[in-house]
Amino acid sequence: MKRLLPLFLFLSIFTFSSCDDFLDCVVNRRPELPDKSFGVGTIDLYYYEEFDAQIKNEPQDNDYGYHFEIDGDLPNGLEMFVNYRTVSIEGTPTTVGTFRFTVFLDVDPPITYNENNDTYDDPLCSESTSKEYTIIIGE
Repeated sequence: MKRLLPLFLFLSIFTFSSCDDFLDCVVNRRPELPDKSFGVGTIDLYYYEEFDAQIKNEPQDNDYGYHFEIDGDLPNGLEMFVNYRTVSIEGTPTTVGTFRFTVFLDVDPPITYNENNDTYDDPLCSESTSKEYTIIIGE
């Protein structure tokens, strides 16, 4: 009976979810922002940090469109800049403190041109993600 339990669980998953959705998400292709520890900055000194976003388990993630937004407080004097998949936080901070902010990422799949339509036939498990970051500025 114990040998049949894994088979029963496997079949249950297919019964309660569509086969396509389940198989698509086994690979877990989704947008991803890195875990990033930002360096401690100093007031009135130029500050620069960057990170790259990616599509996890997608070798052609350069073909996607990346759209970033920021919510929260950056230190006065710092700004977020986006260069395709690279996000940089840079500038000269004028305020001391600990600043928390969230970066949101939405991606657009590439368009596949074929005879019938212009759609992308290999969907992601998710098209968006977000991550909270912290920057500390000292004197």
